[in-house]
Amino acid sequence: MGLTDAVSRMVGDKRRYKQYAARTRALPGGYPTAIEGLERYFYVFGPGDGEQLLQMLDDLGELFEQSAAAGTPVREVVGDDPVEFAEEFLRNYREGAWIAKERRRLVDAVDRATAEERSS
Repeated sequence: MGLTDAVSRMVGDKRRYKQYAARTRALPGGYPTAIEGLERYFYVFGPGDGEQLLQMLDDLGELFEQSAAAGTPVREVVGDDPVEFAEEFLRNYREGAWIAKERRRLVDAVDRATAEERSS
């Protein structure tokens, strides 16, 4: 990817994020507050890949837009345990998460160590 392509992608991503933010902040009642809380959680535990993170946020926004249109209260959307909701939501995007990469690195390191033990 050339510099021009990279800059175009960054500009596009920024525009896409701003559109998402405008849509979700315009939702009624407590929806924006709930989304902000979920965003903070997702920034820490979510995908490390920017494209996947944007897709996840778009999906989150769509879920809350549909819930607002249907008149579904925030608590019914996220359930009794918001952390459980967030973790379940994240399971759809785990492959890009930094934690998934670190788990793979750990497994690979132990596999290499086991192979080294067998060969010595």
